[in-house]
Amino acid sequence: MQQEARLVTVDRVWSGRWHGPSVVRVSPTAIHLVGAVDPGHGEDADLPHLPGALFSPFTDSHVHLGLVDPEQLVRGGVGRVLDLGWSPDVAALWPERGRVDAGWPEVQVAGGLLCPPGGYPSRAGWAPGDASVVVADAADAERAVVRMRDLGASVVKLTLNSDVGPVFDDDVLRSIAVAADRVGLLTVAHVQGAGQVGRALDAGLLRFAHTPFSELLPDDLLDRAADGTWISTLDIHRGDEAQEVAIANLRGFRERGGHVLYGTDLGNGDLPVGVNERELRALQRVGLGREALLAALGSDDSLDAGQDGAHWTPRASWVPQPPPDDERDDPAWLARASVLTASTLQELLP
Repeated sequence: MQQEARLVTVDRVWSGRWHGPSVVRVSPTAIHLVGAVDPGHGEDADLPHLPGALFSPFTDSHVHLGLVDPEQLVRGGVGRVLDLGWSPDVAALWPERGRVDAGWPEVQVAGGLLCPPGGYPSRAGWAPGDASVVVADAADAERAVVRMRDLGASVVKLTLNSDVGPVFDDDVLRSIAVAADRVGLLTVAHVQGAGQVGRALDAGLLRFAHTPFSELLPDDLLDRAADGTWISTLDIHRGDEAQEVAIANLRGFRERGGHVLYGTDLGNGDLPVGVNERELRALQRVGLGREALLAALGSDDSLDAGQDGAHWTPRASWVPQPPPDDERDDPAWLARASVLTASTLQELLP
């Protein structure tokens, strides 16, 4: 039997901004933010109550789902992911699985990783052989980008990693960027190796899969990069000098107005599957306070109820405890999150 819609109250809601005590409508398929609790409205006081804080779904903007358990991500508080590279034919199935399976996060994918002949990750052990989509010239670039689009990709991922092999020349790099723009896809670049940030910017690439960590970037490059978006992935370097370089670069990028997204490169080494407390602590070192951390986690306005009631979310991240008094404790607090669907939220209620 299909569950009926119910109204519940929650202590706090974040949907791009904080809301205090709120009424939330839980339908069979969606969670809507209705509005503030009205203390003078007796019926609000009689509604079932969900303690803690409800958030638009936390997003990890850099994962490799083929190397982790997606259901564990949901248990760990991550309700949306961007997969940045796997076998294109396999990855093409994930967005639909994320749409219909409440045990999975919502999924967007890049498909394969566009690389030059012999370039990263074609010789890396972590990636399936067909995850590397070889692009040798402008014609290859067009074909590869259209193929990823037709398989359902939301972004195009390319590699520019001079530390482990050859990289694209400038003409092919620009061809990929132009082809992606032509079909309406964002381009996300793995940029690694001395001098590669400048080359990426020269090609018009502003969205990076990692905070640059190969070298401290001079002011002029940070100025040029500031219109872009960097995915953090700081914890993959923990204990290494590369982390200090990345933190310094991300701090300079953010001070210039750059857009920072939380991402972990999940599947790369020993990382927690779910909200990564260490990644959040590294972002605090960059200078992100509570609201900036939540913005980086990808919490948008999808829980806000528009006048037509069209704004909703099929999933929400939830922390049962209230925010700590000391923001330094926020990473541990947020790492307690789990993901609720309309169905699982209903199950929590009396």
